[in-house]
Amino acid sequence: MSEARDSFVRHLAQTSESPIGLEIDHAQGSWLYATDGRRYLDLIAGIGVSALGHGHPEVIAAIEQQARRHLHVMVYGEYVIETQAKMAARVASLLPAALDRVYLTNSGAEAIEGALKTARKYTGRSALVAFEGAYHGDTMGALALAGNEAFRAPFGPLPGPVRHLAYGDARALDAIDEQVAAVVIEPVQAEGGVRIPGVEFMAALRGRCDETGAILIFDEVLTGFGRTGRLFAFEHYHIVPDMVVLAKALGGGMPLGAFCASGKLVGTLSRNPPLGHITTFGGHPVSCAAGLAALDFIINQRLWERAETIGERLRRRLEGFIGPEVLAVRGIGLLIGIEFREAARARQFVAETIARGVVINWTLNAERVVRIAPPLTISEEELDFAVEAMVEALATLRGGR
Repeated sequence: MSEARDSFVRHLAQTSESPIGLEIDHAQGSWLYATDGRRYLDLIAGIGVSALGHGHPEVIAAIEQQARRHLHVMVYGEYVIETQAKMAARVASLLPAALDRVYLTNSGAEAIEGALKTARKYTGRSALVAFEGAYHGDTMGALALAGNEAFRAPFGPLPGPVRHLAYGDARALDAIDEQVAAVVIEPVQAEGGVRIPGVEFMAALRGRCDETGAILIFDEVLTGFGRTGRLFAFEHYHIVPDMVVLAKALGGGMPLGAFCASGKLVGTLSRNPPLGHITTFGGHPVSCAAGLAALDFIINQRLWERAETIGERLRRRLEGFIGPEVLAVRGIGLLIGIEFREAARARQFVAETIARGVVINWTLNAERVVRIAPPLTISEEELDFAVEAMVEALATLRGGR
């Protein structure tokens, strides 16, 4: 056992009783290189973080340049830090005009917490609405929104009250009333099994929030910046939310999140009392530098268009898996779910695929669904390799070997 693995087992707090356990030496492009000499195609992009793959030269150069200039110099929001200001302006320029103020954080869960605080303070209301199958992070407020009771139960009582509605069912929206401060929704549920609601449902949700004065918050932590074939997934639905939460790909591989809204809405955090929401490391200068470089590349290369094109091709190929083991294949852009008939078979498929050098995973709130979300820069040849590995893995399941 290597020293790193021994420390991992003995001293690093574990998140599960059976971690994947790959010991990574380095990563480049779409590939992870293990210390045993094997390499693995990263078909989940670090759960959506590595949209440009690993070690992108423009991102690395930006990190090096900022690190030489300065690291942390003051808690967020007190000094004028150029990379923070540029990052906020860049993100605002990509969003609808109504979402012109950006609060930078360390992560998606932290951004969710900030969004919830903003909505409660602005509206003076306490109730929240989320959806069955939802995942918004694991801090206490974010966890209260989770659509899987098994994850919530051990940690209760959680902040609330929270009403969980059926995802994609317009009839359930009557539960949104004048007691609700905010409705938090993923435009595509990734951990919920890659579930994609209809345009009519989203229009009805926007209308119901307008009627009741509830703040509509879109969690685009995973779906933002090209993943679904649009720069932001809310563009598929032709509506504008009141707030958008971002993270993962936002930082170009570095920790960075944000919640974005109008100045009127976010401004409520800066008064009565001042410093009503603060963060020490949020919008770290190095993370902002990396994120700016990554965003420039995504925009200049229009990677959302590439995600739409190659995602559709990949989805069509994977639809050939439908049969005795697989119920359905669904997706949008480069976010695809393969739904198995049994959770055990999904887990076995994941293990067999990893054994063949391709990293995939199942989803937290839908154990029968395997998620595929590779870097937006992945090549056609790499996708060929991935499909071949999955074909072999599925054959192993069907052959009972």
